[in-house]
Amino acid sequence: MKINVPLQAGFLPDQFTKHADASDKIDQHPVVSFPIEFQDVPENAASLALTLIDPDSIPVCGFAYIHWVAANLDSSLTELPTDASQSGKIPMTLGNNSLAGGLLHVTDEQLNRHYIGPTPPDQPHDYHLTVFALDQKLDLPDGFWLNQLEKKMTGHVLAQATTVLPVRN
Repeated sequence: MKINVPLQAGFLPDQFTKHADASDKIDQHPVVSFPIEFQDVPENAASLALTLIDPDSIPVCGFAYIHWVAANLDSSLTELPTDASQSGKIPMTLGNNSLAGGLLHVTDEQLNRHYIGPTPPDQPHDYHLTVFALDQKLDLPDGFWLNQLEKKMTGHVLAQATTVLPVRN
């Protein structure tokens, strides 16, 4: 399986990051998700799941920041279009990002259960996008946590692909 996200000059395009226009932000958080192309998804896959995590945030905030978690995407997708997270045009089960955690207490589901764009505060960060092809749909409600996704995926991953998305400061 392969995934591709278009980059500009080696970085995730600004429209999906802290450099996005104000019209593409909610409470200063970029919320328009980037497009993802899927190739060579196993024919017997029943669903896709994805995670977008920033391990470079560990020295900044003490943990790997979760920017996007989603499950139960249709395995026949060849592309997840721009703004799929907020638009609702592509059905998916939305997990909590790090804004939903007990440290930040953001209760707006438009922010804490969708893509929240990269905002590296100190230097360019590398964001890890992983897409999983699964042999079943997962019994998860909207608002699930990353650890719940990982437990439900155990024994059901047919293939996975990871790409690193650099984001400028």
